[in-house]
Amino acid sequence: MPFKVKYIFILLVFSGLNSSFAQKLITGKIVDAVNGTPLPFVTISLDNKSISYADAKGNFSLDQAGEYQFELLGYEGKKMLLESGEYYVIQLDLDPSQLDEVLVSSSQIPERLKKATASVAIISETDIQRSNILNFDKTLNRVPGIFMQSGALNTNRITIRGIGARTPFGTSKIRAYFKDIPLTNGSGETNIEDFELGSIARFEIVKGAASSIYGAGLGGVIRLEPENAILNRSDVQTEFTVGSFGLLKSMTKANVGFKNSALKAIYSHTSSDGYRENNNYDRQTFTLSSDNYLNKSNQLTFFGSFVHLKAFIPSSVNEDTYLNHPEAAAFTWKQAKGYEDADRLIAGLSWSHDYNPNLKQLTSVFTSLRKSYEPRPFNILKENTSAFGLRSRLLGQSKSFKWTLGGELFHDCYNYATFENLYEDYPPGTGSVQGNELSDFREHRYYYNAFAEVNFEASKDWTISMGMNLNQIAYTLKDRFPISTENPDQSGNYTYKTILSPKLGTSYLINDNISIFSSVSHGFSPISSGETLLPDGQINTNLKPETGWNYEVGSRGAFLENRLQYSISLFRLALKNLLVAQRTAQDQYIGLNAGKTRHDGLELGLSYQWLNSEKSQLNSQISYTKNQFTFREFINDGNNYSGNDLTGVPSDVFNAIIDFETAFGLYGNLNYQQVGQIPITDSNSLYSKSYSLTNLKLGFKKAISGSLNFDLFFGLNNIFDTKYASQVLINATGFGGSAPRYYYPGNPVNYFTGIQLNYSF
Repeated sequence: MPFKVKYIFILLVFSGLNSSFAQKLITGKIVDAVNGTPLPFVTISLDNKSISYADAKGNFSLDQAGEYQFELLGYEGKKMLLESGEYYVIQLDLDPSQLDEVLVSSSQIPERLKKATASVAIISETDIQRSNILNFDKTLNRVPGIFMQSGALNTNRITIRGIGARTPFGTSKIRAYFKDIPLTNGSGETNIEDFELGSIARFEIVKGAASSIYGAGLGGVIRLEPENAILNRSDVQTEFTVGSFGLLKSMTKANVGFKNSALKAIYSHTSSDGYRENNNYDRQTFTLSSDNYLNKSNQLTFFGSFVHLKAFIPSSVNEDTYLNHPEAAAFTWKQAKGYEDADRLIAGLSWSHDYNPNLKQLTSVFTSLRKSYEPRPFNILKENTSAFGLRSRLLGQSKSFKWTLGGELFHDCYNYATFENLYEDYPPGTGSVQGNELSDFREHRYYYNAFAEVNFEASKDWTISMGMNLNQIAYTLKDRFPISTENPDQSGNYTYKTILSPKLGTSYLINDNISIFSSVSHGFSPISSGETLLPDGQINTNLKPETGWNYEVGSRGAFLENRLQYSISLFRLALKNLLVAQRTAQDQYIGLNAGKTRHDGLELGLSYQWLNSEKSQLNSQISYTKNQFTFREFINDGNNYSGNDLTGVPSDVFNAIIDFETAFGLYGNLNYQQVGQIPITDSNSLYSKSYSLTNLKLGFKKAISGSLNFDLFFGLNNIFDTKYASQVLINATGFGGSAPRYYYPGNPVNYFTGIQLNYSF
């Protein structure tokens, strides 16, 4: 062989060898598909052989292309074709049958649920789909310790461990977040039911004053995790539902996903005539989310949601109407054709940056807007709220410590005015007519909290958690209505004393399947500006916020190869400076500190997998809540109610559900709920009756082709046509000689049916 040819041959051989040894690596990160939490120690397999594991931060590196399988206990496995030299983000969905292994982010220190030091509940997408994805109450009320009353689709009250039960209308004293965007306004009021339930992938709920990271609210925190954009997948899903009382609902979801970025849009339109008079409901929502993994260290996420709502209000009725004509609206609300017309927008941008494997920063900026017009029999209310804020935190770890440190700033500007409602001066059927202005206020509300929390791994089984929250709230009220003898100037400033709320918790793994936990924590509930206003127009600066200590012990675990899972909690919440809403007119309340309450309770959850094969499942769940909530010291308007049961909370709630899924596509569930009696008056002279509800959903889903799937479903709510009060108004007062209106009648037996189509590109 000539020298030159030999030289070229040797060069080519060495080049080929060098090329083979310099094979480009495949790198990436494995995360929770909903909250983006990195998933540690995921098993990575090729050709059914385990070849690698992700590290503690979810990072992985592979040296050859192929179709890999990713598996982690608590999450559904996923297959994906990976190419050499590329960086991938792998998203895993949780396995609803193994929730104890799921990483929760409610403390912002990702930890497996079974090692959490507080009562944390997860509602998965599977749980949400068990109902008609229309009513939040059917989803939330399966969680022990939580009770949502629903007088109408737009009239609700959520309580956690009895906190918030004394709020006359709506939900307060419970904090809520949509991802990192606060849904709780500067006065502590929260509204979640306007959002599209079908756009939510998961709820994470911390019960009791145990979340120093989210403001140390007395009742707890509800964190809504929206459906994220999905990487490496593009599809369109459409759903159409019809049902009783003129229900029509359509929803369309579109996802466009690339290797490291994705965009998801969801539109829904829901309308209903309602069971009762003056009960029409019409809502449109649009949700947009985008996930962008810019590189190995930076992630940018955008989220926005717009809601337009027009919902008429039947309001509560007296006992005679409730028993004999439950479909009737309150007479004055029907005459005025009272309704709520509102537009709501929230939007946020979040940036996540890894400084190194042990230090991470997460920063979110957000804004929200709300504009509403609400004609009521006694006046017409116009509201306009704009808010903005910033939330930032550092998340770090060392050998034995995981910690987070950060803060949240929030400011909202609330403009509201009332006008005469002249409906009585016009022919019947005309409805509300706006008259002269009665009041005009502008309110600036400022809120900040600084927080720190650390988890110390004393051993591989023992975790100690310590947290602290520093909270400050202030507002400025400007009365813009002309001042006169009849209209005193109500302008003023109010600043709460800085509140420091500590928490201490611990959990211990007895073995791989059973853990015990306990915690002691402090929390508070803010005072609304309306509660501070006195009848003479002055601000009551002596009013104190409700504060309390929460004591809790509990256990989580599994037996029989994880087929039987349980959770149990015993708690006591000692509350002081109880705020009482003293009614002075149809649309006027003043706040009073009237005493102390004690909330003792038991919460129990059990689930059992009767059958769990690859394509067929049969599962059952039960949950039980026992409440013993009492006024320890309570004197109001000269009446001593000490020792009485706390108003607005059922004595107990029991849920049982059985669901199944077959290999040929048939699925369904049967849900039974029993609700105990509820004290309606502080004197305990009146209780609502206990009741039981049974709901059913059946469906059939099938793949028509490799790209097209369909799902047909049918459901019945309140199968046995039980008459019950779906919400009560505590301590109602009758005006003009009329009987007090305590009751919101629940819907009789009703159905829904629909179809869902999903096409993958």
